[in-house]
Formats: sequence, C-alpha cells, structure tokens
Amino acid sequence: MSHNARHGKSVAIVQARLGSSRLPLKSLLCLRDLPVIDWVTRRLAQSRRLDRIMVAVPDTELDRVLLEHLQRRGVPCLAGPESDVLARFCLAARAAEADLVVRVCADNPLIWGEAVDRLLAHYERTDCDYAYNHIPRNNLWPDGLGAEVLSRELLDDLDARAKQPSQREHCLNYIWDNAAHFRISTFDPEEDWLRRPDLKLDMDRPEDFRRLALLPLSPDMDARAIVNVFSN
Repeated sequence: MSHNARHGKSVAIVQARLGSSRLPLKSLLCLRDLPVIDWVTRRLAQSRRLDRIMVAVPDTELDRVLLEHLQRRGVPCLAGPESDVLARFCLAARAAEADLVVRVCADNPLIWGEAVDRLLAHYERTDCDYAYNHIPRNNLWPDGLGAEVLSRELLDDLDARAKQPSQREHCLNYIWDNAAHFRISTFDPEEDWLRRPDLKLDMDRPEDFRRLALLPLSPDMDARAIVNVFSN
C-alpha cells in the first residue's frame, strides 16, 4: 500500500498539554507576555503552505483550561485520550479533514513557518513516507524550528499497527521502531547561517524556559533574527 500522498489539504496538528512532569503548565507559561501555545499557533499561521492549524490536547480536567484558552483565541482545537496520543492525533486529523498531517510539538515556541513550508515542499518532491526537519538527526537544522509530515493514510495505518504503549504515547515512534519498512527523509537548510544543529530552541525543561524568557525574542521574528539572538 502506498503511503506517500503528495498533495491535498495540509493540516498542522499541534500536540499540547499542561500535565508535563518536567515543566508543568508549559503551554500556558508566558514568554514576553504571550503564552507559549500562542507563540506556536501565531508562528505557524505565517506558513504559506498550511491549510489549517489544529491543537490536540488531552481530555483531562487540567487541560480543559488550555482548551478553553484556545477556544477564546478562536484556534481550532480538540480534546482526546491523554496517554494514547496516536488516537488523539487521528481524531484531530479526521476532524480537520487532513490529507497531509504536519506534527508540531507545543514546546517549540520558535517554530518557523518557512521551515514548515520547506518541509512540505521537500515531502512533495521526494518519494518518501515520512519527512522531518524539527531535530538535527542526519541533518543540520537547529532543534525546534521545523516539524514532521506524513500522509493521513499512513497515520491511520500507524493507528492500526502500533500496539506498544510507547508507540501510542509517542505517536510516530512506530515509524522509527520499524525504520527499515519506511522511506524516511530529511534535508539540510540551504543557508550556511541556518546550519546550526548545535542550537536547542525548544522548551522541554525549566532551564529551557528560563533561557528563552531572558532573551530578546518576539513572536514575529524570522529564523535569521532568532539565530542571531542565540549566537550573541
């Protein structure tokens, strides 16, 4: 079965929650007076290739606060199983009528719309099942500017095949656990100044948040300005 649908409705699904043990409430922590989840959705909205943005949150009492925040902002959102993130992603993809699913982590407040566009362009012209540029694994991208993409058809297939708890909780782990069976692709940034795999721009732990909170960042910065801030 072919999983490499190249075109169609491209939907970014943002995986967000408040119950992180390493950095509780992180999606609603404020950088420069703006909650992190708003950084993510605002910066994703600058993508030219995405047709829609959807935030998928756990259906817990705690995360209802996040859901209501998104609803007040007018951001499409959906609550689904807390620990079965793969099922939650499939629910969101169906609700958004996605053909291509771009997975985004909400702990990437500096995600760059242009990096997502380049990822989608790479996916469209490459004979692959899954492509990524969010982490510097076999590429030279900074950690936290990009995303991952696969077809909705493949996402539904993963939902049928993934049985281990780790493959349900980390919704694309099945691909990496069975990498020999999938065509996985990545690529390098075109610009020399952007080839910075040493840069960690995500927000996973309290020290990451402290570092970002103390830097002169703004939600509308492009990647060059961000790299300059981290290089000074």
